[in-house]
Amino acid sequence: MTIDDLRKHIDTIEESYEYFLAYAAQGLSGDGAGASGGELREYLKRTDEALTAFMDDMDGVAAGFEPADAYQDAGDVIQRDASDTRAAVRLVMAQSAVSSQLIDNLNASIHFRALLTDLFLFDEVLKTSAQQAG
Repeated sequence: MTIDDLRKHIDTIEESYEYFLAYAAQGLSGDGAGASGGELREYLKRTDEALTAFMDDMDGVAAGFEPADAYQDAGDVIQRDASDTRAAVRLVMAQSAVSSQLIDNLNASIHFRALLTDLFLFDEVLKTSAQQAG
């Protein structure tokens, strides 16, 4: 995964989380066939795709950074947290109707929060590294 790909996936997760927060605040009992339900499903799908990318392709991210093992170790943590978060996201996706409460519970998942924290940290390190290099 390139750094640009990584940043796109981080942005996807952050955007989805923000959408999920707004969805949870609506107090909806289920997504049915409404416009917000289709949009929710799209955000869940994009989240699943980004999580899959984190799980499958973090190895190349450490290339070019020193000490490489520190970046690789952080990549390993992101992979594990992405896997745990993906399990929760896929469970939600499997439901025929997704209520605001269900999304609120997804948002509150320790796995999702751990992943977000990992990504915020890693993104900030990348920004700092880019500033120091440029």
